[in-house]
Amino acid sequence: MMRKLSLAIVILASLYGAASAQTFAALSPLHPKLKAEAVVTGDLVRIGDLVANSGIVADVPIFRAPDLGATGTVPAQAVVEAVRQHALVGLDTGGLSEVMVTRASRAIAAADIEQCIARALSSQFALGEARDIAIAFDNALRTQHVEPGAKGEPRVARITYDSGSGRFYATVDMPSGPPLRLSGRATPTVEVAILANPVGRGAVLKESDVTLERRPRAEVGRDVITDREQAVGLAARAPLEPGRPLRSAQLMRPEAVQRGEQVTLIYEVPGITLTIRGKAAEGGAEGDVISVLNEQSKRTIQGRIVGPGRVLIDARAPHVAANLPPSEPDRQGKAHP
Repeated sequence: MMRKLSLAIVILASLYGAASAQTFAALSPLHPKLKAEAVVTGDLVRIGDLVANSGIVADVPIFRAPDLGATGTVPAQAVVEAVRQHALVGLDTGGLSEVMVTRASRAIAAADIEQCIARALSSQFALGEARDIAIAFDNALRTQHVEPGAKGEPRVARITYDSGSGRFYATVDMPSGPPLRLSGRATPTVEVAILANPVGRGAVLKESDVTLERRPRAEVGRDVITDREQAVGLAARAPLEPGRPLRSAQLMRPEAVQRGEQVTLIYEVPGITLTIRGKAAEGGAEGDVISVLNEQSKRTIQGRIVGPGRVLIDARAPHVAANLPPSEPDRQGKAHP
């Protein structure tokens, strides 16, 4: 009996010791350990940002944070020395030599700020649509970073514009932080058709020959083509060099008949169609009225181009016989028809 009682006491002691060890492990604080990376908000870096399991000193600030959206590094030894002052000892660095610290932010693209200024110029100074205003800043405008919780968008608080020089000065309020003061030049532009390849006289422009570019509105004449579809399919009146805006006067409908070309002259009256050979005295596109030589009568008459190499002569209309001898003047010096 005594032997059994002794064995029971030993077993109970073992179980009590195991339970006590587990309870102690659960209640004991975890060991502080250095983090490899940290993302912080606000101007200060706190112990808890850099050290896991830092306990009651987690909110104690020890370093200044990088700029909004920027990333910096802190040497591991500097962290050890900083936390020691706050009674946090035995920091496990895990073999790290430094900690990367990034300050959280909300990024506002430079293009968004530029469009904000363009809209203000468009509404206040009648420079046309905002999308047609080209802006060149005096200093390169980069992405701006504001506090991650900041609401709203950039807003132009004040802007001036000189129409003579095109210069502007603007103050832009940001969702957080100080305002931006920007200056530069604003130019109203228009999209125009530009010849991409050299084109010879009479050549028909293809889609690959025409591109669109923005040019200053002040440099563009009224007859400049602004829609590439207005140029594609037309022919050049003269040889054209690439890189210059296309003008309406430089283009024409493709020639259906060329000067000196043998053509078919078509005479039509009700119930009768007669065709004879002729020679074009000038070129033209379909629908143009040109002079042609009737090779049978040797007379030059006029007709309308109705297709490649085909000229319609209206038999009901009078035609000019360009090679008839002039009338002999009468005594008063007048010529008879």
